[in-house]
Amino acid sequence: MTLNECNASPFSQSQCRVSSTSNLTDMDFFSVLYYRFKKVWKAVRLYLVIAGPGLVVMIADNDAGGITTYAATGAKYGYHLIWFLLLLIPVAYYVQEMTVRLGAVTKRGHAEAIFESFGAFWGWFSLLDLMIVDWLTLVTEFVGMTAALSIFGVPAWLTVILVILLMSIIVLNGRYWTWEKIALGFCLLNLIYIPAAFMVNPSISDIVGQGLIPNLPGGLTNELFFLLMANIGTTIAPWMLFFQQSSVVDKGLQEKDIKMGKIDTFIGSIITVAIAIFIVIVTGTLLNGAPIDDAATAARLLMETNHYIGAFMAIGLFDAGLLGAICISLASSWAFGEIFGWAHSLNTKVKEAPWFYISFIFTLATAGVVPLIPGAPLVLITLFVQVVAVTLLPAALVFLILLLNDKKTMGEYANTRLQNIVSSFIVGSIIILSTMYGVSALFPNIFQ
Repeated sequence: MTLNECNASPFSQSQCRVSSTSNLTDMDFFSVLYYRFKKVWKAVRLYLVIAGPGLVVMIADNDAGGITTYAATGAKYGYHLIWFLLLLIPVAYYVQEMTVRLGAVTKRGHAEAIFESFGAFWGWFSLLDLMIVDWLTLVTEFVGMTAALSIFGVPAWLTVILVILLMSIIVLNGRYWTWEKIALGFCLLNLIYIPAAFMVNPSISDIVGQGLIPNLPGGLTNELFFLLMANIGTTIAPWMLFFQQSSVVDKGLQEKDIKMGKIDTFIGSIITVAIAIFIVIVTGTLLNGAPIDDAATAARLLMETNHYIGAFMAIGLFDAGLLGAICISLASSWAFGEIFGWAHSLNTKVKEAPWFYISFIFTLATAGVVPLIPGAPLVLITLFVQVVAVTLLPAALVFLILLLNDKKTMGEYANTRLQNIVSSFIVGSIIILSTMYGVSALFPNIFQ
């Protein structure tokens, strides 16, 4: 069929295309294939340019406290809570993709956006909320890193000094792009739990039968609530909102980049939960029923079974703590800079933004000292911080939802009705779970 015949034909355009395609020569076929490949490769290259904030924030959320939480979950309940972790993929995505839109449209960090939209009172409330949770979480990162390297005979004080020096060098280079590429390198190392999970030879039928069917092993106990809260708190945390929005602004993403930014966040959501599941599989297979207080203990016990798996757990724990510390300390420094009007970009030199870098190093140093205090309840702090984070999360989410409903500012990127329904459901669920946890703490047998 010729082009003129096709235009005059009552056939649909799709039928004409099929008819025309059937007459293509081999050269024409390869030409079409080449241009389609070129179009796909162009999209991939664009994604690689935009990728970063979503991947880093999501994988960094599998920090030292997160690794401890997942290890404890697998040791205590085996595969039974994998279904709950899977539910956190859309939850994490829906929360974090809002920061992509907000940052790209407003060109303001989260702290600055709250101050300008809700005034000084609520601005300081959210900032103090962030500072407390960030500092406590940063302490847990140093707890995880010192515990991980102690397995290889490195003293805690040396670990703290080396980490602070390394992180200072990474941040003081004066380039956002350089910092992001280094952070993405640490993200790749976080995947070390995947081969570890295959090395333990788990039963696929047990994973499917026990892990994918929703169940509450042992009933609604206080311990179960604590771990559920901790898993939510380590998957969605207030610092993530501040970090990703400021990262989007510092990277210079525009409104046209929002689609790729959302894809970046979605891929990161899948990866972070997948890593969590692999950790649960490792400890659920080899340490089911063992008393696990922290990931370092899990690593030591795993070494008794398989030296390499234990080493993977320890290396992953250190990497998780380092990646979390890099992001959390930056979230605080970005927020301080936004509120006080300091220069607060990784693209600025130390002389141009002294207070931004001073606050970064000060936060690191004060948090790093805590694990060196004799008798400090480090394990309790690590698990408790995850619960504190999820308890304070609803307030941060409410601010975020309100900002995304400002149609005057957000325009076409404001929340849709569906997005508001999903976001409100997430906030409501967290509030209900937090309340139930509080009730179960006061009355341990009320849900049994």
